[in-house]
Parts: sequence; structure tokens; C-alpha cells
Amino acid sequence: MNENELSRIIIGYAMKVHTALGPGLLESAYEACLEYELLKARLKVERQKPIPLVYEEVRLDCGYRADLIVESKVIVEAKAVESLHPIHHSQILTHLKLVNLKLGLLINFNVIHLKDGIKRVVNNL
Repeated sequence: MNENELSRIIIGYAMKVHTALGPGLLESAYEACLEYELLKARLKVERQKPIPLVYEEVRLDCGYRADLIVESKVIVEAKAVESLHPIHHSQILTHLKLVNLKLGLLINFNVIHLKDGIKRVVNNL
């Protein structure tokens, strides 16, 4: 399954979670429910996966974490904010570069219609 097919599946389950819960909860609640749905769909999911920073050939554990990494191909960052800002895009792009992945999904669950809270971020490796 490629990144685009996987992203469609992830977005479908994110919409299911958002429909069930609505906006207004903590990011961690949406993240946990989305992880549950993806695991139920028999996808490999790593939650709160540490992302090391390599600086001048030294591996540093600085506390960076990806909310979800699905099938070792797509990073999902769950948000529950008033609106997504350019810094959110920059952060997920940096995470993609650090783990050498192509696709990330920023999903802001704090919106009326989830389609308005989804941003695809592509790392052009």
C-alpha cells in the first residue's frame, strides 16, 4: 500500500472519530481513538514514537515525538487548536525529514467539518 492509499484510509478513520466525538476535546483523546481505529483495521501504528535528532553525527534524544506513524510510511499529527498555523506545517515537515518519510497528515479535530482541518505535508526527500 502506498502513501496516498494509506492517507485515504487514515483520513476516513479520522472522519469517523470526529463524527463520533465532535470538536472540543484534547488532542490526546483524538489521537488515542484514531490509533484504536487504525489498529482495529489491522494497520501497524506506533504512537508517541520518539524521533531522534542527529546533529554532526551525534544522536540526541531531545524529546521529539510523532503522534502516530502508520505502516512506517505516514506521520499523523493530531491537533485540537483554533486553527493550523505555518509553524505546525514546519514542525511536521521537520519530523518527516528526521525520520526520512515522504508524507505527513496534520489533522485538526477542533473544527466543525473535519475536511477543513486536514493538511497533507509532503517531504520532497
